[in-house]
Amino acid sequence: MTITHADGRQGPPAVPGGPDADPGSASARGSHDRRDRGGPWSSRTAAWAFLAPVIAYLGAFYAYPLYRNADLSLRHYTVRSFVQGDAPFSGWDNFHQVVRDATFATALRNTFVFTLASILFQYGIGLALAVFFNRNFRLAPTLRALFLIPWLLPLIVSASTWSWMLNSESGVVNYALHLMGFGKVDWLTSPSWALTSVIIANIWIGIPFNLVILYSGLQTIPAELYEAASLDGANTWQQFRRITFPLLRPVSAITVLLGLIYTLKVFDLIWIMTRGGPGDASSTLATWSYRLGFGSLLPAFGPGAAVGNILILIALLFGLLYIQVQRRQSR
Repeated sequence: MTITHADGRQGPPAVPGGPDADPGSASARGSHDRRDRGGPWSSRTAAWAFLAPVIAYLGAFYAYPLYRNADLSLRHYTVRSFVQGDAPFSGWDNFHQVVRDATFATALRNTFVFTLASILFQYGIGLALAVFFNRNFRLAPTLRALFLIPWLLPLIVSASTWSWMLNSESGVVNYALHLMGFGKVDWLTSPSWALTSVIIANIWIGIPFNLVILYSGLQTIPAELYEAASLDGANTWQQFRRITFPLLRPVSAITVLLGLIYTLKVFDLIWIMTRGGPGDASSTLATWSYRLGFGSLLPAFGPGAAVGNILILIALLFGLLYIQVQRRQSR
């Protein structure tokens, strides 16, 4: 059967949803919607399928441990109750016990001294090296690669190496001091030197991170600015103070904040070198938390978790500061 269509064409009747169907008709829209859905694996379903492993990972390795740590800090756990799971709720008693402990002030002070001294020297030396390597010369790539070695080594290797170097009796550092006419220094066993020793080792480990990030930031500064400054008679220091440092400020802020968050939680380096000793001379919140929870035959799980939560809050404060800096840079 032949009919005349609305546009004047003659032919057989249009099949609903077929190629001749009106795109605006209900049947055509339904066919189009069915094609868009693509069955059970729609774009939304596929997105959730890709997100599921990430959500499971975050839940298993971040959310649940944080919940358990908070639960530990709010209950009175013993070894028996830790196994059986019937610890009574104690509220803020663990936090009060921790704050009143004589070790708290020492560990808090050591944490801030360790963090601030490490960040200051890591950033300062890293910036100086980045500016040095920013000048193109033949051995620059090779030397930059060599400076990455402390960053690439496993931390247990670095800590063990520094423990051997700073050994009071057979360490290479004391041997060098002896050759220069100085007396022996008890780097790891003296209360006056233990914290300084772990700070030196941590500075050595953290310099490559600062070097890499700051060197990348220097690469984004146009060379024309330095050429114009040279033509105006600016010397090297004036170019650094007026051009390099101001334009590097956003990268510097991120580098320092990330370094702060990382350094606050340094545990393994200190534990391998001094175990927080002698006494509490090199104890930080991280090492004290571990010692309370696992460092004795009668572990104090609740107070150890409370110290850990205090450290998390301090790191969270710096994390919020980092997010605020990022927001300002994105405007």
